[in-house]
Amino acid sequence: MELSESDLEARFRAVQDSLLPHVRVARAAAMFAWARDLIGRDIVARTGPVSDARLKWEIALRLYGSDAASRAMIQRMLDHVSA
Repeated sequence: MELSESDLEARFRAVQDSLLPHVRVARAAAMFAWARDLIGRDIVARTGPVSDARLKWEIALRLYGSDAASRAMIQRMLDHVSA
């Protein structure tokens, strides 16, 4: 028996809803850490090695740079860290 996309979505939602709140938060944090790590590896692959401080702000720029105020603040921080 093949499940439709809506059946799979319903099962996924049911499993998610059954998780305890701290488990949901832990999963979200793990996914966010995974995404940050992926972005960091992409930055290093494109630019070459950079300092940990610079990498932190380059990742922040990718994550939050679409907001003008955040972009300006992050850029100020990037202007003050070494490569």
